[in-house]
Amino acid sequence: MSIITISRGSYSRGKEVAERLAQKLNYECISRDILLEASEEFNIPEIKLVSAIHDAPSVLDRFRHGKERYISYIRKALLQRVQKDNVIYHGLAGHYFLLNIPHVFKVRIIADMEERVKEEVKREKISSEKARYHLQKDDDERRKWGLQLYGIDTWDSRLYDMVIHIKTITVEDATEIIAQTVRKPFFQSTPESIKILDNLLLAATVKTALTDIAPLLNVTADDGVVSIGNSDSPSPLTQNAVKEIKRIAGNVDGVSEVILWSHEKKDTHHSVNPFHNI
Repeated sequence: MSIITISRGSYSRGKEVAERLAQKLNYECISRDILLEASEEFNIPEIKLVSAIHDAPSVLDRFRHGKERYISYIRKALLQRVQKDNVIYHGLAGHYFLLNIPHVFKVRIIADMEERVKEEVKREKISSEKARYHLQKDDDERRKWGLQLYGIDTWDSRLYDMVIHIKTITVEDATEIIAQTVRKPFFQSTPESIKILDNLLLAATVKTALTDIAPLLNVTADDGVVSIGNSDSPSPLTQNAVKEIKRIAGNVDGVSEVILWSHEKKDTHHSVNPFHNI
């Protein structure tokens, strides 16, 4: 039982690898489905969700925290979908949203720019100059997105368990290599890795519930105990805000206890900030 994420640039043939791999392993293959589910659940236009996980944040985005809200919706939808395992996700940002889950096999598919340009010219019926411009702009936006929101470079090979260059290695070769590797014991789900995923999903569910009133809150969960902090906020939470946050978080299914702390007054059980912004 495993989860596979395939990160890819446009026209790098990563979609083909994902679809063939899904057939070979009898896994579910998902991509845009996650955006549609998030769009339906949270009543957000799909185009806004696409922009949230593709375009680098503007100054206005960072001021309004719009991307943080949309990203939290998408992340929750993805975590919910992969909870059952045996899933291949080849949509945007899977390698960010599913970090630190042991049974997720993270793959990066790359291809030479010239081959990608030829493929876009063929499919889109445009000039090679336009195709190259679109591809370079797309790559640049995706890279800036990861760096500005997560401080992670999409092109950093350390982010992945495997990087495959589609050239000498064909789509068929890549499919076979990934299929063989994902069967290794260390990519199989365990009670411990399932617990990590369940905790991440509960934290993400709470975060989406709170995102309209406090999109920058850090949220973590451990066996129903949810810890919420505002370490990224320029000012401490008011008493009314704390009361509302506790009420909303406490009403989420699976939450047994809510703990709040701030950068002004941290929870006495922690000497350092142990939470990551999700």
